Amino acid sequence: MKLDRIDRKLLTELQRDGRISNVDLADLVNLSESACLRRVRGLEQAGFIEGYVALLNQKQVGLGGTVFVHIVLRREEQSELAAFEAAVQNIPQIMECYLMTGEFDYLLRLVVSDMADFERLHNDALTRLPGVARVNSSVAIRTVRKTTVLPV
Repeated sequence: MKLDRIDRKLLTELQRDGRISNVDLADLVNLSESACLRRVRGLEQAGFIEGYVALLNQKQVGLGGTVFVHIVLRREEQSELAAFEAAVQNIPQIMECYLMTGEFDYLLRLVVSDMADFERLHNDALTRLPGVARVNSSVAIRTVRKTTVLPV
């Protein structure tokens, strides 16, 4: 499916407000309500829209700290990568995990309540992940820009 101008506008508006009514969305993109609904359903079925979520305020739920962690594995064998990737799925504070090129193997973004929480997580979970040779952490001082809206 190739995206046209209207599809891109639909995706942008839905990223801004996933709870927007079909009536309001149709009005914003100058479509009839039925045509708008058909297009949104098509975007969902084609995989452009993976799902709808509520974005929570990290500080309000008691997770005011963000830590970025670089992980270096002992060996870059497929079995080590698979074991590491399976294990990170079980740590709820890991919000994102990326396999990287360069001087470290993985980049993790964690949320923590405070530095004591991070220390506990570091000692009890991160250093015990399969294959970990080195853990290097950077604590975010403050968020300058954070968005979930992709530039479509």
